[in-house]
Amino acid sequence: MVKDTGSAIQEVTRSVHNDDIGEATRLELYRSQVIIREAEQRAYDLFLQNLVKGTSHLSLGQEAIAAGFATAMKPGDLSFCTYRGHAHTLARGVPVEKVLGELMQRDNGLMRGKGGSMHLTSEEHGVMGSYAIIGAHLPIACGAALRAQYKGHDDVSVCFFGDGTTNIGAFHEALNFAVIWKLPVVFVCENNHYMEYTAIHEVTAVKHPAADRAPAYGLDGIVVDGNDADIVYRTAQTAYAKARAGGGPSLIECLTYRHSGHSRADPGKYRPEGELERWKERDPVKIYRERLAQFGISEAAVTAIDTEVRKMVDDATQACIKAPPPPEDILFTDVYADGGWAWRN
Repeated sequence: MVKDTGSAIQEVTRSVHNDDIGEATRLELYRSQVIIREAEQRAYDLFLQNLVKGTSHLSLGQEAIAAGFATAMKPGDLSFCTYRGHAHTLARGVPVEKVLGELMQRDNGLMRGKGGSMHLTSEEHGVMGSYAIIGAHLPIACGAALRAQYKGHDDVSVCFFGDGTTNIGAFHEALNFAVIWKLPVVFVCENNHYMEYTAIHEVTAVKHPAADRAPAYGLDGIVVDGNDADIVYRTAQTAYAKARAGGGPSLIECLTYRHSGHSRADPGKYRPEGELERWKERDPVKIYRERLAQFGISEAAVTAIDTEVRKMVDDATQACIKAPPPPEDILFTDVYADGGWAWRN
């Protein structure tokens, strides 16, 4: 880890010089990334078959971030996601069938088909919602962290957001609040270099949209390789330990790249020629498969995970295709906190 004193950025580079993670955790990290990759690719295929309605936002190419942070979490830790939340939901252990069923508007979906792609939530797994409004969940994550601090609990709230969110007022408000109260919250910027269709560097005054602003709130500016699950995992461990010890929040910028467009309707033609191909050379799943070989983990063990996950996704797909749509009698339930639907004055 090298600190750039000029910009207060801590650059963390890839390293395999030690084995502090261990084989069991590395296999878990790999399995998580493969589940995300296979499930997201299947969601795309189902969309082309008109079995997924509406739009959705995939994390193909960004799998290492969700896998690394989720694997480092403890039961009880909370995840707050954006509309690009499939990956984080799956990484916390929500079954593939529940996610695909929700995307396909089936009764076996996570929200019984009522929430759709951008509202995945599972309190049981610590997934406290996917939020379609840019930046809306950062103050909510602060609220959850304040609750933990007030009650003396040791859970950490982890809030994921895109690079475009750093230009939203809620980003700055949440950071300031979290630092003042020394809240156990970790802010994770998934910088995939594009805020919808616009390159982030074209509309932001600093090179690192999250990390370069961290010093203004008394935080270290941390930039990591978001395509290397080992680096992400170690960085998450450090941030979680700091939060649990009462050291307050962390802001981490993970550099990554989405292989697909912003959403299903976006062909991504605004990207410079060759950029996608260069980033695919640093595909996180490919990197990690090579990493396992570097540490002597057998090809048989890796292949077994690949086979298991593909069967899991195939079985989940068939279950969702056969599942019925949600019944009409739940159409107006869960609209208000009391379970009703009538408008209130």
